[in-house]
Amino acid sequence: MSAEIYRDAWGVPHLRADGTRELARAQGLVTARDRGWQLEVERHRAQGTSASFLGPEALSWDRFARRARIADTARRCFTALAERDPETADWVRAYVTGVNEGLAGPPAPEFGRAGLAPGRWEPWTPLAVWLATHILFAGFPAKLWRRHITEHLGADAVALFATDGPGTAGSNGWLVAGERTVTGQAVIAGDPHRFIEDPGVYQQIRLCGPEFDVVGLAVPGVPGIAHFGHTGTVAWAITNAMADYQDLYRERLRRTGAGVEALGPDGVWRRAARHTELIRVAGEEPHEVEVIETDRGPVIAGGPEGLDDGTPLALSLRHPPRVTADLGFGALLPLLRARRVADVDRALDAWVEPVNVVQAADTEGGTLHRVAGRVPVRAEANRLGPVPAWEPGHEWRGWHTPPRAGLTDGVAVMANQRGPAAPLGTEFAPPHRAERIAALLAAKDRWSAADMPAIHTDTHLGSAAPLLDLVATLQDLSPAATALRDRLLAWDRRMDADSTDAGAYAALRGALVRRLAAHPAFAGPAVPPAYPEVFQPWLALLPRIAYALEHLLRAEEPYGIDRTAEVRAALEETAAGAPPAAWGDSHRLAPWRALPDASFEAPGLAGDHDCVLCTSAVPGLTDLAARGPAARYIWDLARREDSRWVVPFGASGVPGSPHHRDQLPLWLAGDLAPVVTDWGRLTKETDV
Repeated sequence: MSAEIYRDAWGVPHLRADGTRELARAQGLVTARDRGWQLEVERHRAQGTSASFLGPEALSWDRFARRARIADTARRCFTALAERDPETADWVRAYVTGVNEGLAGPPAPEFGRAGLAPGRWEPWTPLAVWLATHILFAGFPAKLWRRHITEHLGADAVALFATDGPGTAGSNGWLVAGERTVTGQAVIAGDPHRFIEDPGVYQQIRLCGPEFDVVGLAVPGVPGIAHFGHTGTVAWAITNAMADYQDLYRERLRRTGAGVEALGPDGVWRRAARHTELIRVAGEEPHEVEVIETDRGPVIAGGPEGLDDGTPLALSLRHPPRVTADLGFGALLPLLRARRVADVDRALDAWVEPVNVVQAADTEGGTLHRVAGRVPVRAEANRLGPVPAWEPGHEWRGWHTPPRAGLTDGVAVMANQRGPAAPLGTEFAPPHRAERIAALLAAKDRWSAADMPAIHTDTHLGSAAPLLDLVATLQDLSPAATALRDRLLAWDRRMDADSTDAGAYAALRGALVRRLAAHPAFAGPAVPPAYPEVFQPWLALLPRIAYALEHLLRAEEPYGIDRTAEVRAALEETAAGAPPAAWGDSHRLAPWRALPDASFEAPGLAGDHDCVLCTSAVPGLTDLAARGPAARYIWDLARREDSRWVVPFGASGVPGSPHHRDQLPLWLAGDLAPVVTDWGRLTKETDV
């Protein structure tokens, strides 16, 4: 016997093995058993082969994955890892061995529905899954939006629309040091905000061997516990730093008899790598894609003939893993072996991407609040938008030293606002979530782990003020609009699921966003350029207005828009419509699934984009929430068994399993499941 699988009452796997390699194999095996369909979807997405069974809707992603060379980058990174860190490479191989063993068992029912057989994982596949999951995480397509809005409204419009956009992932995270807790030991809590997927993007797991005993949230398909973990003596958690570490270059390309050439900053045309690949599409003819790579990086939009509409433009992507052949996997084993914050700190020196703000604490009173990841030093213009590849001055000149920060009154709060990572980014989340968490934590002197769910689920909407301030100025309204105005001004500004006042506010906000998006002042930016479909969510005008609404309502230069008149019209429109329903009636969970599931009844949600309970809809377009807390965690350094966690659905991704969706009621109510550490309270499943 080299490894054992145990389960707690929620089906969470607890793995115990004689060695680190055996533990990695067991993690791969149990993940394939619990999440086999999810793993295979992610493998195909990383390889750009998902349209072969998901159909034409997946083609735009597959084209991007091929052109961005995700799989090839993962191969390069694994080859370099094997040379630089053979122990970690062997550990990854052991995980892949376990995945392949697990996939050889009875397949999940989705395979039959899709007409797909489980495939085979390669040693580099976990790296490809990690890169595919995070390559859009920093939102480099926002640079296309900045270029687009600047062309139509001028450079000042960039700051006006700068906010946490529709494709950006965020998180809440807070660290309360021992001086501010009832136990004298630190508590770390928070929730990563990502697109909600079913099965979930995080896997609760415990890994126990001779070198470590760690509970945490793993990424299915990737060994170890990268983002959120508790070893018993030290715990860590991350939020998105909102750093800018990916560049877009406008390329000048030309075809020659031998292939394609690109003009470099020295004025010399140089041969670009070029080949074609065939993407198979279920129900359609195969699709050929041309893959081009210049000295800057892979061309991800356009080509020698320009964009699809003939616009003479080609864009290449430069990002750290492609440049350095390093995805940061060298940090994963040291994180598991960490005993103190100093160990976490050293491990994170090897981190690459995504760039995160990390909070950690240990049982000796140590704390850590730092940025982790690789951000290139280059011209400021590189951060703002695509830069000309043929002009000098846009090259990378080394790496930024990751910033560090301390605690304030024993507390550190990160919610994607301008914080330690401010020197490394361009756009950050509005401060509402961070300010609200800080205010709640300041409300009393001592906190416990049991107090934290009240912060997780806080629904106060700080961004409501600009709209309500304008509503307060309105006079000479119809009786119905007057009643609605008075009702909104008396509202407590909480986006509770059962609140009809919150529903009324959301209806007014949506009406106003639609009116602004249709205003002649925005006629130019309303027409998106012909970039690939995968980038279009960053280029759509209505979501941009929705997320920048408070800026637009307070801007000194409103582009000739009579904002008071627009708010008045939206208020009258809303008042003349149906009586407002409770917010949760329309604000419902809309998780992404590779295959539709008609049996799922979408539950109503509390919260909103700028609430601590961040359940993001797109005002003016839909109240459905595709993004939200992909997990919640509370790490207690006094007693690890007093820690708690929850995911939106369950530990198992297999339909029909008792643990497929058994955590959904907890997640909806703001409750969390206990982290069990006593092996006597676990049920042994099997030896492997």
